[in-house]
Amino acid sequence: MHIVNAISELRDAVGAWRALGQSVALVPTMGNLHAGHLALVNEAKNKADRVVVSIFVNPTQFGVGEDFETYPRTEREDQEKLNAAGADLLFQPAVSEIYAPDAKTVVSVSGLSEQYCGAFRPGHFDGVATVVCKLFNIVQPDVALFGLKDFQQLTVIRTMVRDLNIPVEIIGVDTVREASGLAMSSRNGYLTVEEKAVASKLYQTLCDARNAVLAGHLSDQEIESRALLFLQESGFQPDYFSVCRASDLKKADVDDKELVLLTAARLGKTRLIDNIYFSR
Repeated sequence: MHIVNAISELRDAVGAWRALGQSVALVPTMGNLHAGHLALVNEAKNKADRVVVSIFVNPTQFGVGEDFETYPRTEREDQEKLNAAGADLLFQPAVSEIYAPDAKTVVSVSGLSEQYCGAFRPGHFDGVATVVCKLFNIVQPDVALFGLKDFQQLTVIRTMVRDLNIPVEIIGVDTVREASGLAMSSRNGYLTVEEKAVASKLYQTLCDARNAVLAGHLSDQEIESRALLFLQESGFQPDYFSVCRASDLKKADVDDKELVLLTAARLGKTRLIDNIYFSR
């Protein structure tokens, strides 16, 4: 696996692959890799001839008081995992390589970025959309892969790609879960042993709510209220629990068939997000 830090080096490598007629997949990450990230790499290998993985802890998607400085950085371990997984190139730039000191341009997907996680993390999705747009311009991949655990993020990126006519196919990959059902996340490392035992109830709540939606005996509002109450009684501080239309994350109507349940909740000092998407 080739490791580069400069945009020019990356473009030289991708250009050489292009000259051979090879296709390119991109897996953007912030590092501290786990099985969920490696599932993206494995799927990328099925979708393209070459796989580029980026590791970049993006400062513009962290708000004031969030964990940018303390976000887990495990460069050596990540490199070993990616090498074993068969990635072709790791792009690991410094902040100064990605952002000019006087950068003025921000990509914002209005209507999707201000709700759910965006309401609790103002500016977060502007930071995500901007850095992902920049990575697409830098790598110019044929396909890019993202985990479905961050469903709102995936929807923002898909909308950006559509609206800006970016020639990249966006592929969502199913959430990888621990045996307890807890969605794998780099931030799970913040959980204490006791908190981790409770954290699996977030997925349990989603499963129960999905079953309630499919049963059809309760309104979506009742299902949301019961889910929020259960989370609170279990020790979470929930930010939201919503029954949404999968295509645009608007509140689901009774006639909508493709749905996603979105939730975010704090457990101790850790903010967890999860979702389930399904058809009814």
